[in-house]
Amino acid sequence: MAVRGIKVAKFGGTSMGSAEAMQRVISVVRRPQRDARIAAVIVSAMNGVTDQLIKIAVLASKKDFSYKELLAALETRHLDTVEKLVSARHRAKARAEVEKMFRYLSEAVQGIRLMRDLSPQTLDYIMSYGERLSAHLLTEAMNDQGVAAEYLNARKIIVTNGHFGAASVDFKATNAATKKYFKEHKKLQIVTGFIGASPDKKTTTLGRGGSDYSAAIVGAALGAQAIEIWTDVSGVYTADPRLVKNAKVVPELAFEEAGELAYFGAKVLHPKTILPAMREKIPVRVLNTFKPRDKGTTIVSSFAERKVKSHTVEALTFKRGVWLIHLQSPEFFDVNGLMARVFEIFDRYRTSVDIVATSVAGVTLTIDSDKHLNEIVERLKKFGSVTVERGKAIVCAVGGSVNVAGVAGKMFTALGKNNIAVELISQAASGISITFVVRERDAEKALKVLHKAYIS
Repeated sequence: MAVRGIKVAKFGGTSMGSAEAMQRVISVVRRPQRDARIAAVIVSAMNGVTDQLIKIAVLASKKDFSYKELLAALETRHLDTVEKLVSARHRAKARAEVEKMFRYLSEAVQGIRLMRDLSPQTLDYIMSYGERLSAHLLTEAMNDQGVAAEYLNARKIIVTNGHFGAASVDFKATNAATKKYFKEHKKLQIVTGFIGASPDKKTTTLGRGGSDYSAAIVGAALGAQAIEIWTDVSGVYTADPRLVKNAKVVPELAFEEAGELAYFGAKVLHPKTILPAMREKIPVRVLNTFKPRDKGTTIVSSFAERKVKSHTVEALTFKRGVWLIHLQSPEFFDVNGLMARVFEIFDRYRTSVDIVATSVAGVTLTIDSDKHLNEIVERLKKFGSVTVERGKAIVCAVGGSVNVAGVAGKMFTALGKNNIAVELISQAASGISITFVVRERDAEKALKVLHKAYIS
């Protein structure tokens, strides 16, 4: 049967973490694809490499020569992978490529040491070597094993601004560059995740979790039938399986549900991953490199369509490290635009607000960072009295029926019976989710209680 259309597959750090793991990646790519041809494989750095590169750069900027041992260990790890993964016939070429890249990396790090300066721009350049090395390794191994593949440095196709460390994508320029490149290069492309380039060709990075984002960017630009995110878990679980022993894989979620779960603590997907795919209505499949026969989770674009299939809470998660901010002000009675002025303060300090609850005399908000908490509180005091509560967590439940009559009642009855106090509640009008605040020490217990009530 002829395969129609294309898809993009992304493999994370654990999937790329060793020669054995990379061999599994090759096996996944080589197996017959019944739904669509894999046009691009997006790769992360080998697990732990990005953190090591950051550490090397920081040590060098402090003239701490111990960075040399770490750099040597990284080179050894990559060369050992070549020895195990690439046959003798092509091994010398693969080794030479890795050694060349480490010479360039070593020169860049030495420059940091001499200048004693580590700018965000320089750090992005150093971090980019993680994905560039892993992509080169996989490309060499693919060709060695008879899979016609080409290395693609994403700096050629992903155009960003110059906000180093978390660059924003210029989608118009990126889409044009990606379509043109893939039209001219028909072989399987092994693409560096996580990185892009500014208009003046400076290396940028897309932020942590950026390789998932890279896959969505490329998939959306190519009009892919699907985007596959290959990880070390078999999909999105009903709850964190490390905390809830009988958690199971959710077969299907809507983009909005997956986004809620990712934002409030689920670790499989980065929230940004979803956005380019959602705009193009491209399904995202979360699959397990080490158990490729598992069906995984398919994330679809339409909550309205998926909602009719859901009859309960589908999944639960929580986020620790939350602060409650209470603002009481008589101005709420008769001052128009006060809420806008309140949110301007949070926007000024680039602090996201997760949940908001209002009354006639005040507002309560949650934030998950205290980086600018003191400054925010001082500015809020101009409107009224402010109190802050620490040690909170946000619990999130998603599913097509979370706003059905009786669901919330059952939920909070179960929590009450287990002496778990709920302090703030927010329910999406669309019925995607219910979120609420509990004491941080009660978050894990709340997760288990609700999982037992709705899913187990």
